[in-house]
Amino acid sequence: MASYNRVLLMGNLTRNPEIRYTPSGTAVADLGLAINENFKNKAGETVEQTCFVDVVVWGRQAETSAEYLHKGSPVFVEGRLQLDQWESQQGEKRSKLRVRADRVQFLGTPGKSTEYAAAPASTAPQPESPPAAEDDDDVPF
Repeated sequence: MASYNRVLLMGNLTRNPEIRYTPSGTAVADLGLAINENFKNKAGETVEQTCFVDVVVWGRQAETSAEYLHKGSPVFVEGRLQLDQWESQQGEKRSKLRVRADRVQFLGTPGKSTEYAAAPASTAPQPESPPAAEDDDDVPF
């Protein structure tokens, strides 16, 4: 039987990334992600539900995540489910399902937060603004 393990998530970080290094020097970062969903219940009331997901990031992406992301940062995570199993000090078997990220895409704007290390405004290149559309009624979508 064929199998497929792929996860795509978009949400906001619930805490600052926690980075550590393996004995061989590989970076590992733990992220907490909150994904909000809004829907209407049978009574017609809008209900907001939040799903909390633990994410682990390895290598250079772990380092850049720890450097540029902070609590509340919006991110898009692409990865796969991973089941971690271990035994506690009391001898109890434990397990935890989390996402092992293959890719973390930063969605926020660096200038919006004081936590980002931004270049001084005088040395940063300024992007050109696109020409303004004259009439929005001509747009086909």
